Amino acid sequence: MTKLNHLAAHPHVVIIGGGFGGLTAAQSLDNAPVKVTVVDRTNHHLFQPLLYQVAMAGLSPADIAAPIRSILRKQKNASVLLAEATAVDFANQTVQLHDGIHDEELRYDYLVLATGGRTSYFGHDDWEKFAPGLKDLDDAVEIRRRVLLAFEAAEKEDHPQRRRELLTFVVVGGGPTGVELAGAVAELARFVLARDFRTINPEAAEILLLEGGPKILPSFAPALSESAARQLAALGVTVRTGSHVTQIDEKGVLFGAERINAATVIWGAGVQATALTRQLGVPLDRAGRIKIQPDLTVPGQKNVFAIGDMTQLEQDGKPLPGVSPVAMQMGRHVAHNIQLDLAGKAYEPFHYFDKGSMATIGRKAATAELGKLRLSGFPAWMAWLLVHIFFLIGFRNRLAVMFNWAWSYFTYQRGARLITGRRLSLRPRRSLPPVEAEEAAAKPPTSGEYLLR
Repeated sequence: MTKLNHLAAHPHVVIIGGGFGGLTAAQSLDNAPVKVTVVDRTNHHLFQPLLYQVAMAGLSPADIAAPIRSILRKQKNASVLLAEATAVDFANQTVQLHDGIHDEELRYDYLVLATGGRTSYFGHDDWEKFAPGLKDLDDAVEIRRRVLLAFEAAEKEDHPQRRRELLTFVVVGGGPTGVELAGAVAELARFVLARDFRTINPEAAEILLLEGGPKILPSFAPALSESAARQLAALGVTVRTGSHVTQIDEKGVLFGAERINAATVIWGAGVQATALTRQLGVPLDRAGRIKIQPDLTVPGQKNVFAIGDMTQLEQDGKPLPGVSPVAMQMGRHVAHNIQLDLAGKAYEPFHYFDKGSMATIGRKAATAELGKLRLSGFPAWMAWLLVHIFFLIGFRNRLAVMFNWAWSYFTYQRGARLITGRRLSLRPRRSLPPVEAEEAAAKPPTSGEYLLR
């Protein structure tokens, strides 16, 4: 195992994860007397709130991501490593890294864990191949591929029932991600693709949003939740609350005694911590998140902090939500506490200042809860647009997003409608006995037999 020595006159702060929390922590230590190393398994910082726009062909991946090295290039005390953290040795203050080829060991004086979260299927991991979640660029590109391929396959399909299945899209989960995805699929079908096909009518696509609870956007005020449901309905989305999904397979979704046959299912229902947390031997909640101390340290480890989606911390009797403002405020607070410790002072407890919540539904449709101010429709959409552009990393990204949004708004066109990634499978849709399978392989299947997965 290679040892990465960062011997310097200043203490070494290792930050695992280049998301909102980790990057904010690194930038907040710009003028501190420390050496900062940011470790991430990808080379880019991702603006996750706009992932659904990539998934629905509104933006390209480069519009919402920027290289971490580029972001930190002017910060003289910061360096970047492309690797994945696989384990932490608290006793020896080292992190084990793997870069795909080599194992390495990195020593720290302070450690900040900010690895984020991953999609949770609540014990049904076998559903992932049928219903991808939305956590990174690969997920977004895969969802875009499946959605666009569904329309392409429907264009060639002669059988009415199979065509209807190809034009049925199910989104599981009525939180902000699910609501945004459902609204974006509806806009894509109703406005963007409406004039692009000759055989099918994309506007006839059926979009269903399934939520297990009594209402969508459960963290929002009841009036805003109801407004969101009305705005989705206006776009042609059917919202089904109290719908607990019990099975997802290649044919569609089963909830209760009802089955919906759909070629495309998208999962937006759950988040859990990354696998690293289970290697640490510290208290975790049911979702694998670290139960951190009020000062954001890991229990029993004075010089190890954890922030963002991989943590569980209660404030005013409620757990803090897994959203980017929480991670960013945590990142700044960790940097503050490290500097307090360097000055010989005690850590201060973290307190989250809630600036509000937003969710976009579609063109001129959104909900926003900003303290006592509650907005819906066009005013909320404008507020959402301005806030998201403001927080995008890098001027080029802001300019690209503003141009693309303006173009889409006035022309109903989207410039990122590219089908990339894995090609359409040529396997028959149904499993066949060996002899029949051999015969089926000898002749090309019809369009309705192709798998979109």
